[in-house]
Amino acid sequence: MNNTVSPVRLLTQSPVTEGHFSAELEALSWQGISASHQAKTEQDVRLALAKRRLNIDDFTALISPAAEPFLFAMVTKSEQLTKQRFGNTISLFAPLYLSNTCANECTYCGFSMSNAIKRLTLNETQVKSEVTAIKAKGFDHLLLVTGETNKVSMPYFERMIPHIKPHFSQLSMEVQPLDAEQYKKLKTIGLDGVLVYQETYRRKTYLEHHLRGNKSDFNYRLDAPDRIGQAGIHKIGLGALLGLEDWRTDSIIMAHHLRHLQKRYWRSRFSVAFPRIRPCEGGIVPKSVISDRQLVQLIAAWRLFDADLEMSLSTRESPEFRDHAVRMGFTTMSAESKTQPGGYAEDAQTALEQFEISDERSVNDIAAMIQTQGREVIWKDWDPALSHCD
Repeated sequence: MNNTVSPVRLLTQSPVTEGHFSAELEALSWQGISASHQAKTEQDVRLALAKRRLNIDDFTALISPAAEPFLFAMVTKSEQLTKQRFGNTISLFAPLYLSNTCANECTYCGFSMSNAIKRLTLNETQVKSEVTAIKAKGFDHLLLVTGETNKVSMPYFERMIPHIKPHFSQLSMEVQPLDAEQYKKLKTIGLDGVLVYQETYRRKTYLEHHLRGNKSDFNYRLDAPDRIGQAGIHKIGLGALLGLEDWRTDSIIMAHHLRHLQKRYWRSRFSVAFPRIRPCEGGIVPKSVISDRQLVQLIAAWRLFDADLEMSLSTRESPEFRDHAVRMGFTTMSAESKTQPGGYAEDAQTALEQFEISDERSVNDIAAMIQTQGREVIWKDWDPALSHCD
């Protein structure tokens, strides 16, 4: 893999928006936050573990190097909190990749425009075939995924969602950031949740890895969750791509981001995900490697920080890790994922993939594994009718 990073270029950026997280980020020092987790002591960790309600300083202590000896206590408490809030349940979902066409150049992604891969955008017939194949596996929660391009944008989503939504009780998307009015429109035709991962909160590093395309606009992507909240979307998902930068500092800033959103858009639910850089066409070697043990520490810290938070784990992780992760605090897992357009109904070429998955087990195998862990598999974790009960 290529580990070289292109120099930062001057790119057109959206302005900082007052009241959005871009304005709050201006007051946060990357260096200061990095120093804060390095300075935490075992006493800070003990104090955090003794609390019922944690603040960001406590979260910092729990993901610090000083917390590593307390991993068992953290995981135990994480499991207890998850059971109290969510019971013995794990919700399963499937990603549906609608298109791998992309106008961005991102150093870590197989869809990057400079990669010489076969491009495909599903039409109505192909989408219906994918929906039929996914429903046959039992899924009732679907995540729509695309590359980022003007050719696959609002007009495309408005055509495709009416073919998809009637078959699923929960429909989320992980696509290019949109304007608030566009999110409002998609909500009216069935969209329930939106995931927008910032990848990294360090602007300099972000620009090093996003070289061309709309995704190179740091502020516009950073403020997408604010626009999602303003549109009244039911669920907002956050995430940092673990490996682009120091995972501890990125995670602390993401905790600031979560609290910012929760104060303003309290009618929405929130989720976090833990994507680690995976091999892909033209990909990079991670700058900051997070070990399995450190990932467990981060997962437990998030649960202790916020007992109501939904936490999702993808098939990027190995079967062995996911088997143990069922008891760590997760509420949602993907299963039998295909990361290329047409992957469920057709024998699509792996060259179409965004990244390599690690857990290739069938959804039936995943469901059986969850049940052996004493958990119940949930296919439908909410009903859209509940949104009218606010």
